[in-house]
Amino acid sequence: MRKLENSELNRKSVTDFKTSEKTPLILVLDDIRSLHNIGSVFRTADAFLIEKIILCGITATPPNKEIHKTALGATETVAWEHHDNVLEVIAILKKENTVTLAIEQVESAVFLQDFKVKKDTKYALIFGNEVHGVAQEAVALCDCCIEIPQLGTKHSLNISVSAGIVVWDLFCKMSFA
Repeated sequence: MRKLENSELNRKSVTDFKTSEKTPLILVLDDIRSLHNIGSVFRTADAFLIEKIILCGITATPPNKEIHKTALGATETVAWEHHDNVLEVIAILKKENTVTLAIEQVESAVFLQDFKVKKDTKYALIFGNEVHGVAQEAVALCDCCIEIPQLGTKHSLNISVSAGIVVWDLFCKMSFA
């Protein structure tokens, strides 16, 4: 085996990225405190051609030096917008026929591996604050809650790790739906 050179990776240009067909996923980050987490989610969104990121509440926005450290330019490719209130965002998404999914541990959550995607459906994934998770009011408005099964003692994952796991899983399911 030989490690590939950067020139062999067939990376898209910024223009190619912006004009490419997107994966019908929207990532909603509500009250995320860590600028590194925000940047990491931008990189994940770039990797999987995610439609856009919606930053809510206290979540910082680009341009920002600390976000850039982990985003590595993904803030230039991935569409994003900021809204003050996640509840308003969820209401708007639902009016647009986007299925809203809180990523949270709640009663009657669907385990990620059991969640079935529907063809020709757009999904919005709602990720909450690092300490408090997705706000109860937001959970109540969502169409469904997805839980990432965890077997250890913490039952808590970093938000950027959670985003990577859920995006990868849904991307795979959408690719073969």
